[in-house]
Amino acid sequence: MELQVNGVHTFVENHIPNGKYAGEEPLRKVAVVMVLKNPYAGKEVEDLSPLIDASAEIGAKLAKMAVEAMAPYKIQSYGKGALVGVDGEEEHAAALLTSVYAEPLRKAVGGGKAWFQSRVKLGAVGASLDVPMAHTEALYVRSHYDGMTVSLPEGPKPDEIAVMFVLANRGRIGARVGGLKAEDVKGEDGLY
Repeated sequence: MELQVNGVHTFVENHIPNGKYAGEEPLRKVAVVMVLKNPYAGKEVEDLSPLIDASAEIGAKLAKMAVEAMAPYKIQSYGKGALVGVDGEEEHAAALLTSVYAEPLRKAVGGGKAWFQSRVKLGAVGASLDVPMAHTEALYVRSHYDGMTVSLPEGPKPDEIAVMFVLANRGRIGARVGGLKAEDVKGEDGLY
């Protein structure tokens, strides 16, 4: 299946540390979004594997955009999400967010052993989605539990799905709730 692309968006937030955190590296959050025509909008379809297969190409394109938008910073956290228009269903979005979709971003970050946080939501035009993020190599790095809110003023239309990656170059500014530190991540199992 070839998916029709109706739009591509990149959102960048730059948070500058101040006060006692002044001088630390800024926190950059990026969302890369591809708006697709939903081939199953308004239909009852049992086998969603064509969407899963088609998501590999979408994931590869978004991974490239993500790395470019994050430059000059290295990606330390990630998440994935999708907003599906009201003529679709959450399963259509979920089919686009499997590991087939995520694998290109894992490769782009040079590892990505940790599980991807993810969220899907059915929504009308202008709906927002809070996409969770966690550390790319170890899920238990608390400083990197974060997220990004993504909203498309003109989408998704009822017959569209907006798929996305969200990323950050570091943990939260002023993170101090303990736990595993990013610099202590060293194992190959994505834990510690």
